[in-house]
Amino acid sequence: MADTVLVPLDGSEQSWTAFNHALSEFPDAEITLINVVDPIEAGYSSEATAVGYAEEWFEQAKANAEELFDEARERTDREVHTTVEVGRPARTIVDYAEEEGFDQILMGSHGRSGVSRILLGSVAETVVRRSPVPVTVVR
Repeated sequence: MADTVLVPLDGSEQSWTAFNHALSEFPDAEITLINVVDPIEAGYSSEATAVGYAEEWFEQAKANAEELFDEARERTDREVHTTVEVGRPARTIVDYAEEEGFDQILMGSHGRSGVSRILLGSVAETVVRRSPVPVTVVR
């Protein structure tokens, strides 16, 4: 059984399902939630050329992640660890899991809507292919 489980959380229904599954399937494991801020998403806005936009966008993305983490804490009595990382989601998730020595990654099959949704499950697929640890994907 896994002692440490990494759960990518982006606010999608599937990521919440993964979080709930991690809580029920790994009752004794240390759960860490990761939210990956993808700077490429900042470029998809008509405001992207405004002075200071990138910094403002990044601060808002971090605030959104903290709101997700607060909601996760409200959903359980267990302690959960959290981290906000910057980069391409699949690579960042795999790298973080390897660097921090996680035993398991548990994630949703699809993430957010919009531009990310066009890549239908590509983050989960890439994590499964590249992860050095077991990955459970839930729908």
